Amino acid sequence: MDTTSTRAHADIRTAPRALATEAVHAGRDDLARQGLHAPPIDLSTTYPSYDSRGEAARIDAFATTGAEPDGPPVYGRLGNPTVARFETALARLEGTEAAVAFASGMAALSAVLLVRGSMGLRHVVAVRPLYGCSDHLLTAGLLGSEVTWTDPAGVADALRPDTGLVLVESPANPTLAEVDLRAVAHACGSVPLLVDNTFATPVLQRPAEQGARLILHSATKYLGGHGDVLAGVIACDEEFAGRLRQVRFATGGVLHPLAGYLLLRGLSTLPVRVRAASVTAAELVRRLAADPRVARVHYPRIGGAMVAFEVYGDPHEVIGAVRLITPAVSLGSVDTLIQHPASISHRIVDADDRRGAGVSDRLLRMSVGLEDVEDLWSDLDQALGRPVGGAGNCATSQHEPAPAH
Repeated sequence: MDTTSTRAHADIRTAPRALATEAVHAGRDDLARQGLHAPPIDLSTTYPSYDSRGEAARIDAFATTGAEPDGPPVYGRLGNPTVARFETALARLEGTEAAVAFASGMAALSAVLLVRGSMGLRHVVAVRPLYGCSDHLLTAGLLGSEVTWTDPAGVADALRPDTGLVLVESPANPTLAEVDLRAVAHACGSVPLLVDNTFATPVLQRPAEQGARLILHSATKYLGGHGDVLAGVIACDEEFAGRLRQVRFATGGVLHPLAGYLLLRGLSTLPVRVRAASVTAAELVRRLAADPRVARVHYPRIGGAMVAFEVYGDPHEVIGAVRLITPAVSLGSVDTLIQHPASISHRIVDADDRRGAGVSDRLLRMSVGLEDVEDLWSDLDQALGRPVGGAGNCATSQHEPAPAH
């Protein structure tokens, strides 16, 4: 195996390729000439070097710019060849210069806040709803940040001289509300816009094309796709990536190489999984919207595999009654998951703030997997139970189901 540089595979220049092709080949372009088919897993935490002067120079260079060291790897906290393959692939899919992977999505967001805070830019403008832990991290000021919550139209007025970041999630967790990313990016001016793209994935939208400078993924979700890896990643330009690598090195929020391997493997089927699950989700939305036991259905215009709906009855009874669908947090797996956000994913958010963001106590969030739609509907149908007395068929969809991408 050629380990002369963690960037060796990134240096191969290829013509523009379709997303499905990039998903299969990005991060792997150098394998055939090495006589390999599957990407190798490099589990080393440290790497031998007999040139200590050269090692010192490379570490000095990293300390100055955060650029990946030239030559052989140095130490696991500076970078890993297997993780670098995943980073290259994700950057290609998102259309950015670079990507930096972390041990979780929250570690990735924390690194962004630390980078901006180190520059004296601790103020964050954010739009609710966000993932509950992202909301809590900002609201509690755990990293010294101060947050101003606003709606998308109020972003420009909320900016201050010390604003370091504007943060939105679209489609949002868990209401699936969408933001006009291009309009928000314009309102940000020179302040970086960070878009949490976990729900959409680059299959449905590429925020960098609409002006976002930073794209966040909880890679635990669709990028991994099988519920067996915990990770986060920021796609961005190379300058910001250098700062993120320096924070990752200093704080130790590194991604394990085996996780990097699983994520690279997950990316290869990402377009197929997202598109197939989206077809099923759109059909379930149609049926839920016509069901007298359902008060409202939320589904984004761009489509996707996430569905949220409010029930007339007790949402906890629905959670307790599913048999095929898995009652669990997280999302983006091959199997369908359902959870009650007000009890779990957004429990940490103040109740008034939670409800004000549209996260009602009767809202259920469902991540549609790859099962047959009839089997999923049969399970939902029995879990929803009998209509609540007096409830009529007045279910409404937040958006018309979009065609599957």
